[in-house]
Amino acid sequence: MNEIWTEKYRPRTLDDVVGQKHVSERLKAYVASRNMPHLMFTGPAGTGKTTCSLALAKEMFGGEWRGNFIELNASDERGIDVVRGKIKEFARTAPLGGAEFKIIFMDEADALTSDAQAALRRTMEKYSSICRFILSCNYSSKIIDPIQSRCAVFRFKPLSAEDVEAYLRKIVAQENIQIDDDAMKGLVMVARGDMRRAVNSLQVAASLGKKIDLDLIYQTIGMANPEIVKNILETALGGNFVKARDTLENVMIEYGLSGQDIIRQIHSTFFDLSLSDSEKVRLVDKTGEIEFRIVEGSNERIQLEALLAYLVMIGGNRRRRRSNALRILGSILSEASSRTSRDEHSSRTSLSLWSSLS
Repeated sequence: MNEIWTEKYRPRTLDDVVGQKHVSERLKAYVASRNMPHLMFTGPAGTGKTTCSLALAKEMFGGEWRGNFIELNASDERGIDVVRGKIKEFARTAPLGGAEFKIIFMDEADALTSDAQAALRRTMEKYSSICRFILSCNYSSKIIDPIQSRCAVFRFKPLSAEDVEAYLRKIVAQENIQIDDDAMKGLVMVARGDMRRAVNSLQVAASLGKKIDLDLIYQTIGMANPEIVKNILETALGGNFVKARDTLENVMIEYGLSGQDIIRQIHSTFFDLSLSDSEKVRLVDKTGEIEFRIVEGSNERIQLEALLAYLVMIGGNRRRRRSNALRILGSILSEASSRTSRDEHSSRTSLSLWSSLS
């Protein structure tokens, strides 16, 4: 428990990287040729961008990798002075241990200012003979085109549920942890392809020293049980506003959730409700409006209660439509029944007349 598991179980080689085979195969080709262009790794958090950069440097340089590799976080050092100072100073010095070039890894490069990116473009051109850049970002659209055109772009996809679960199972076996199958499935679900989040959540849950169940997972990651959230929405749709409001307030207190936290869960739960597409569209539109108001500083309690009230109104409209439909259906069935009775009466009358004639 004295070591962070995301570092303890970080893959050391490109062969060990999980879920990004299309990336690792191309990077291994660079290692085999002992050469590489500038690279851009783009994709969601926790999908292996930093891991691939470290593994590439270790396999490319061997024991001298630390002297030929530097990691910078552009969200902390994002100004033009950093590019002109620290980056340029490292880029201009000769590689160590007979290496052909050095590697500068810039994490969260999409946080660099426009001026810093312009200066970085010039640095990439000037020192390309002895230095290669790996730029990691969540949104490649925030990187200026001149830099993108100088890089080979690798797009990292969220990890599949199978890959995340298989890797977590290895950690569970190594750490001798007891975990329910439902808890494991819940952990994989809330990770949403982010391995770092999954491993961190598992370590927090395991630190309590008891068997990990589903409720413990939700408490450690700061997320309400999806079934409870769904029940709140169904209660509001059923017309019980006060009960839905009280349950929502209790959930936010118990799990320590903010208005923005719970509004995200409510949004994702809409698609599990038995509503028509048009009703879901209206709810998503309303939720987006309320989420914007909360972000802008509006009272989150009032806004969440307004959303519940909107659900109550939608539920009321559904009940009225259903009642009208049932009333119409009842009148149709009644009319059909009376018509059937008249037809039966006519048939009996005709039959009796025929009998009398014969």
